[in-house]
Amino acid sequence: MRALVVYESMFGNTRAVAHAVAKGLERWIPADVMEVGAAPTDLGEDIALLIVGGPTHAFGMSRDSTRRDAAKQGNGSVVSSGEGIREWLSKVVHMRDELPAAAFDTKINKSWLPGSAAKAAYKRLNWQRFRLVTAPESFLVTDVTGPLVDGELDRAEAWGEQVGVVWARGSRAAGPRP
Repeated sequence: MRALVVYESMFGNTRAVAHAVAKGLERWIPADVMEVGAAPTDLGEDIALLIVGGPTHAFGMSRDSTRRDAAKQGNGSVVSSGEGIREWLSKVVHMRDELPAAAFDTKINKSWLPGSAAKAAYKRLNWQRFRLVTAPESFLVTDVTGPLVDGELDRAEAWGEQVGVVWARGSRAAGPRP
């Protein structure tokens, strides 16, 4: 049994958050981190928890056009150059009903900007009969290309641990890993 953290990242900020989330999860369950282009779409029996994260583009999950725009802003170099979490989620198959899941995103630190990739992913996961273990979470970047706001990686690790606690309470897990 393991957790799978799947991320889409343009400039590396969401990737850094995904690794911090996995570090927090590791106290409760082994966690693998995978870029969306390398992530399996068939979640086998050994996946006990799915965490999905991506950048907020145009008020929600990225699209092909918003990823192309992001690549231009990053001088053509991005971490996730193929499909994003929107497309990946549309292909995901899981064997058990109500597989536990959670969603996060990165977004610009401007309170007046609406929208969230995490909220959109949360809705998609719910529609696909995953059991959402916590509310979607946003981690903040200072600008389109980053960097992350100070303290966000620590907050992401703490959020990952919190997700692990909630998952453990709802599973057969006996307690924290040594």
